[in-house]
Amino acid sequence: MVTKRIPLRKCAGCGQMKPKKELIRVIRTADGAIEIDATGRKNGRGVYLCPDPECFRKAEKNKGLEHSLKASVPEEVYRQLEEEIKRIGQ
Repeated sequence: MVTKRIPLRKCAGCGQMKPKKELIRVIRTADGAIEIDATGRKNGRGVYLCPDPECFRKAEKNKGLEHSLKASVPEEVYRQLEEEIKRIGQ
């Protein structure tokens, strides 16, 4: 029997390793735009975040997204992420 390996990624907020499919991916594209990657397949440097409001607050406070993406994240992207987390939590 071959067991399928589940890819793990580290959350930028809490720092825990979790299955990739459970996390929200934010990317920096080649032209420098920061966006949420709902499919998980877009090209660009990615960072992952738990769909938990507490992890979001931690990542925003310690600038975890900015550090991982090596770019400043616009306030509008933070608001989109917050709305996405609220939508998932319902």
